[in-house]
Amino acid sequence: MTELIIKDKTTTDETIKIEPFRKNIRQTKPHKHNKYLEFIYFSKASGYHVIDNFKIEIKQPVFFIVRKEQVHYWNLNSEPEGYVIIIKESFISQCLDIEIKQQFLKISAFSYLEPENNITIEQLFILLSKENTNPNNKTVIEGLLKALLGKLLQIESPKQPQNTSIYHKYLELLHAQEKLSNSVKHYANLLNTSPQNLNTNCRNECDKSASEILSDFILSEAKRLLIYSEKNISDIAYSLSFRDNSHFTKYFKRHVGQTPSEFKANTSYIP
Repeated sequence: MTELIIKDKTTTDETIKIEPFRKNIRQTKPHKHNKYLEFIYFSKASGYHVIDNFKIEIKQPVFFIVRKEQVHYWNLNSEPEGYVIIIKESFISQCLDIEIKQQFLKISAFSYLEPENNITIEQLFILLSKENTNPNNKTVIEGLLKALLGKLLQIESPKQPQNTSIYHKYLELLHAQEKLSNSVKHYANLLNTSPQNLNTNCRNECDKSASEILSDFILSEAKRLLIYSEKNISDIAYSLSFRDNSHFTKYFKRHVGQTPSEFKANTSYIP
């Protein structure tokens, strides 16, 4: 059996990479990516793209979404024009704007999108490509990326295969909760499955347990509330379903290395 190729187009310290699609790439062998999400936008191209054995004829303009667990390959028969965005999980986890995380969740449910008016989309790609040359432009890059995803998510494409895995439903459920529960069993019950099955699905899709995903979400929300809300630490602890301030403080320090008070005081800190 031929071993599946695992590609990594980033350097160790890169969390996001944006560049024009290489014109010399026409055909690739089936491969997966090394734990990153890839967006590919073609303003000009012809041929086909296969994602998890689903063959998609390329009709430009088109925007492809390749999740890290998916196997895909290209077969292009003309010189392509477009852009590639590679996004590591660490970039998403460091975004304190919860709306961007929701956008990533929503767009990753699709294999591709076909924008009708691509002028704005192309301009956003050009700006992203320019701004990403400066590592200090994180806020600008996040803003442009949020605008790009927002524009793409305006597209209605009911014909396209959507991902309805338990893992994605779990993430969707976490985003929709007004008050989080620090219990995997609670969410497994809401999804009509067992904690063990939920955990297996999460492991298969993102190499993390259901409890690790829940912990990441709780900590991300806690950091956002500490920096951007007027809530005191007791109110934040309650909103995140901790039994008391002390429990929340111990939990936060164990995972972050600082108490909530220390983190809040150091507002320039980005995890």
